[in-house]
Amino acid sequence: MQLRFPGALLHHHQLLQRLVEREIAGRYRGSVLGWGWSLLTPLLMLAVYTFVFSQVFQARWVDLEEAGPLGFAINLFAGLIVFNLFSECVSQAPTLILNNANYVTKVIFPLDILGVVSVAAACFHAFTSLVILMIFQLLAQGAVPITLLWLPLVWIPLVGGCLALSWVLSALGVFLRDIGQVVGIVLNMMMFLSAVFYPLSALPERWQPILKINPLVVIIEQTRRVAVAGESPSAIYLLAGSAIALLFCELSHRAFQKARRGFADVL
Repeated sequence: MQLRFPGALLHHHQLLQRLVEREIAGRYRGSVLGWGWSLLTPLLMLAVYTFVFSQVFQARWVDLEEAGPLGFAINLFAGLIVFNLFSECVSQAPTLILNNANYVTKVIFPLDILGVVSVAAACFHAFTSLVILMIFQLLAQGAVPITLLWLPLVWIPLVGGCLALSWVLSALGVFLRDIGQVVGIVLNMMMFLSAVFYPLSALPERWQPILKINPLVVIIEQTRRVAVAGESPSAIYLLAGSAIALLFCELSHRAFQKARRGFADVL
């Protein structure tokens, strides 16, 4: 099957670039700290989660017990970066078309790039959090693993999955207004079922295969592997994950293009 969505998006690359810049700049326009909020927010989240889980509940990272709260915080933050990227994309998707209804009546406007803009903005904030993670590693451990360079490849399935879900959920959100409420509930559940606050190895063996059904668990584990443990990613994950993500993107893009024909009638 020939992939159509990359060519469709590249055709509007200049418009896409301007919309991404506007989305990032507009989020903090008028605020006192501006872009500083993208730094402060993950730091505050890291501090609270680390205190609650490592001090109140006395949680320890199974593979890094000697590292104490610092090791826990680094692993926790690496998982949070992945989950927050996913959550930001998915939570905005159901209202993506509804909030830009004025574009629906403009036949020449490519509605499919709205999902790309949302994912690109989320990736920017994830990159900001990643910079904080590296600074934290330098202060706590004195070095950043060179295997961190694998991260762009490790995140191909994540970004592809977020883009595909953005197209699917944004189209469904036009016809089913309740989809936003469902997505909110599912995200709250997934936060605790995606191995964000614990390693997969901490679970009993009978539960590990069940949690691996959740793609986020695999992505988070691979992210920690290259960003924290200093190990190379799984070759099977890179190949299979990327192929599945591309296929999912293609199918979702085609479904979105078919569904958009009915947007104007509903809106």
